[in-house]
Amino acid sequence: MKPLLYREARESDIPAMARIRAAEWETEEYWQRRINAYLRGELHPRDALRPRISYVCYDQDSLVGFIAGHLTRRHSCQGEVEWINVVPACRGNGIASELLRRLAAWFIEQKATRVCVDVESSNSIARRFYAGHGAEDLKPHWMVWDDIKLVLEKPRPSG
Repeated sequence: MKPLLYREARESDIPAMARIRAAEWETEEYWQRRINAYLRGELHPRDALRPRISYVCYDQDSLVGFIAGHLTRRHSCQGEVEWINVVPACRGNGIASELLRRLAAWFIEQKATRVCVDVESSNSIARRFYAGHGAEDLKPHWMVWDDIKLVLEKPRPSG
């Protein structure tokens, strides 16, 4: 079995990223436009700053997960997780954790330590994931890492 490949997202990854997002909400066309505009710096979430990044994870030739984030001023944060998705068949094997670690390292390189994420209050799985990586409740729909370095201090999952 080949190891998983993690790298910075490329424009050629956007259709697969859109398929993953569309499996949960909206259409592939919607997500292709949105992801492309976000990564090109043409779509600006509220209080977002231009520096942004996305990482992908491939298992063989299939994109199985991705994460995106940007610098921000929202909620007195310096960084914001925009999206994180892992295909259902690959959840629970550390892909989301590794993607979050890579994004956390990028935030640290950008001197952004206070990082927030918008997460539905009813999404107990996502909230448990973020809390397990050191995030705390900020307000309804939002969690925050007062210091994103906590993500890098968490032991890497096996497998």
